[in-house]
Amino acid sequence: MSYKIVFFDIDGTLVNEEKVIPEDAKQAVAELKASGIEPVIATGRAPYFIKPITEELGIDSYICLNGAYVVYKGEALLKREISKNSLEALVRAATEHGHSLVFQGEHGYYATHEDHPFVNNAVTSLKVELPGFDPAFWEKEGVYQAFLHCESGDEHLYQGKLGDLKLIRWHEHAMDVLPEGGSKALGIAALLEKLDLTPEDAVAFGDNLNDKEMLELVGLGVAMGNSHPELLPYADYVTAHVDEGGIRQGLVHAGLLKGEAALSG
Repeated sequence: MSYKIVFFDIDGTLVNEEKVIPEDAKQAVAELKASGIEPVIATGRAPYFIKPITEELGIDSYICLNGAYVVYKGEALLKREISKNSLEALVRAATEHGHSLVFQGEHGYYATHEDHPFVNNAVTSLKVELPGFDPAFWEKEGVYQAFLHCESGDEHLYQGKLGDLKLIRWHEHAMDVLPEGGSKALGIAALLEKLDLTPEDAVAFGDNLNDKEMLELVGLGVAMGNSHPELLPYADYVTAHVDEGGIRQGLVHAGLLKGEAALSG
């Protein structure tokens, strides 16, 4: 199979726990571009969180906010806001349980509580600026994704209360909140249609629970060696750890770079 496009998650895939892109990964992406294959970011992060990474790698197309916001070479292809009714239900439930929310808009993000330890802990792990404070942001601006900040195991408190919203945990103190049916795969499908490509033409790399749909959709789904164990059944191939040449090994396995890929998965 001759693949034509590659989608890369960021955290745990292109960057390690220190939020640094390993040199071998940078070189692999550069070689991929030189060969005429387009690299695209596919992340749960918002657009304003990924600029340093896209600039460092020379990538100008991205799927952000778990598929809700898609840009191809500077052109916005998809903007999928969460409905005000759904946000109202989310705010009501979070208020009932005393949990903080962070609303992610197109140009910024804002929390319902100032200096909340769970918000600070989770967001600081991404090594980005902390959100502003505006509990009513969701009423005034479009929201594409939210963070719900609570302990692991508190998910059951929201069962049956969020309507068409779903929760995906990414930190011990944080979950993504996105529309039911929303996923990176939705954004990828929109971009592939724009480029007149099929899912079979694509490769995707990921490591966490919000990558399941993406790895299932594409022709070759690659899970990093440091992946969440529950992601592995969705992958066609398991490559090495992000800090152990995982990006290059996966691209070699896909036949997109020259070299020998270690056997795995």
